[in-house]
Amino acid sequence: MNRHITLRTRSGKISFLIDRKWVRTVSLLVMITCLVFILGLSIGSIMIHPFAVLKHLLGMGTGEYDFVINTHRLPRMLVSLLVGAALGLSGLILQGVIRNPLASPDIIGITGGASVGAIIFITYCLGTFSIKWLPLGAIVGAAVVSFAIYLLSWYKGVTPYRLVLIGIGMAAVTSALTTMMIVVSATDIASKAYIWMTGSVYGATWSHVQSMLVWVVVFAPLALLFSRAVNVQQLGDDIATGLGAKVELQRFGLLIVSVALAGSAVAYAGAIGFVGLIAPHAAKKLVNGSFGGLVPVTMLLGGLIVSVSDVVGRTAFLPLDIPAGVFTAGIGAPFFLYLLYKKRK
Repeated sequence: MNRHITLRTRSGKISFLIDRKWVRTVSLLVMITCLVFILGLSIGSIMIHPFAVLKHLLGMGTGEYDFVINTHRLPRMLVSLLVGAALGLSGLILQGVIRNPLASPDIIGITGGASVGAIIFITYCLGTFSIKWLPLGAIVGAAVVSFAIYLLSWYKGVTPYRLVLIGIGMAAVTSALTTMMIVVSATDIASKAYIWMTGSVYGATWSHVQSMLVWVVVFAPLALLFSRAVNVQQLGDDIATGLGAKVELQRFGLLIVSVALAGSAVAYAGAIGFVGLIAPHAAKKLVNGSFGGLVPVTMLLGGLIVSVSDVVGRTAFLPLDIPAGVFTAGIGAPFFLYLLYKKRK
């Protein structure tokens, strides 16, 4: 049986192949995501039958669970899926650009920059400005630190190795700055900062869903537009340049997309770690395709990781609500050590 499905316009001018394994994998991940979504809306301090949830979502419910589902659980599930998708795609872009399997937004300093921006806002601006401006502080912090990493990495161009080494160093610097600001701040502010740094979608609202959706809808297609550039850069800078690719310009554009996705995710959910590391690797295990084929698989896996972590965190230890970042770190830290061991040579 043919491994590919051929899609062609009637005129024959545009045609492309789709791997049957990729179609099966994406279909399975979509079904699993829908199942997790329904279960996430069903379980909690108030248990709701999954069929009642389905009837509610289809507009056939009695209205009994409107407040629980619409106000508390539905925005939280949607934000967790969007945040996970953004972090996963950000990590996939970085691994493609840097050509290093250890690259992810939290490891090379992008998440750390967003954390610094958010902690500065919480520590020094919270009394003057509304908490609604916190996401802007996080995104600005991620952008400033990322620009600094790119600038410090520049020497007759930016090489992947310099970028990742400077990024790791910058991550250490941002971690030290964040810790210092928390230590010198008041107790109530420090507690808020610690909870935010752990990473949680607790308190997600419909405004968060709308804002996060805009970032994903705008920048995910841009990542697909850059997919050919990433595939060419996998051959090495010299070969890519010889093929006519504008390596530095494309790399800078891809970094902007990665920063926007990671910064917005951290802005609305805190510093949820290791999602950008785990999701791309899992996607590459499931489908052996080009960058464009990995994008939707990685986004689905990232959304699943964060949403499952959040559902477990808010249901397994009732009445406590454990941040999702605790569980992603519990999975991601051993996985990172495994990668270090595997790539030790």
